[in-house]
Amino acid sequence: MNKYLASTEATEQFGAALWTILPETGVVFLQGELGAGKTTLVRGFLRGAGFTGAVKSPTFTLVEEYNLGERKIFHFDLYRLSDPEELEWIGIRDYFSKNCLCFIEWAERGIGFLPTPDAVISLAVQGLGRNLTLESLAEN
Repeated sequence: MNKYLASTEATEQFGAALWTILPETGVVFLQGELGAGKTTLVRGFLRGAGFTGAVKSPTFTLVEEYNLGERKIFHFDLYRLSDPEELEWIGIRDYFSKNCLCFIEWAERGIGFLPTPDAVISLAVQGLGRNLTLESLAEN
């Protein structure tokens, strides 16, 4: 699926729509340069789920956890990771064994320690908007 998102608001709205599209558990890689709207998309997803708290980029914390009733959402940002092996030190595999949905920014920095994603969402800046590509890798 390809879509042009004309604004930050449109990116959040698409993220909110993902709440009804994405499975309850799985791994979603978010691709795009700095400022492409990856965290904005996750914020929209969480808003679509009814979450009203602050949604911040996990650039410095590596992971942010959100509890939505029975569902858990983890938002990872691996941008500052200097070695993929650091993921072992934080117990990354434990996150994937839980009944949760994990969004992972900069997944290429965790090669060898991350599972195969169920979906890949790519965002690219185009003018004032974003081009979004959603690729589902899950078996039907």
